[in-house]
Amino acid sequence: SKQWYQRRVRARRVDNMKQYSYWDRLKKLNLMSLQRRRERYTIIHMWKMYNEVAPNSTNTRFYMNDRTGVKAEVPSLFSGARGTVKTMFFDSFAVKAARLWNTLPKKVNTADDLDQF
Repeated sequence: SKQWYQRRVRARRVDNMKQYSYWDRLKKLNLMSLQRRRERYTIIHMWKMYNEVAPNSTNTRFYMNDRTGVKAEVPSLFSGARGTVKTMFFDSFAVKAARLWNTLPKKVNTADDLDQF
């Protein structure tokens, strides 16, 4: 898989790291896991879409909630969809990004500047 390959390449590039597990190498190199890096990129991209710095190609709708701040509307899927369609839908950027964005606290999702992120 892609993650396995990336772990392997990273281990070979850094001397004396082969004997450590993936998680120990991340800690020693002060890096985040691939999943956390992807989530961070997704959140930054959603912030850019909300602030019209990047195109909103997924047509994500944002709305303000007084208590929780800016929220993204999670797309819906009709109830009769087949299993594979549901999987593709729930794995899509539009759904995953909106759900991830909606977990952010108000202080973060209402930030005016990307540096405050």
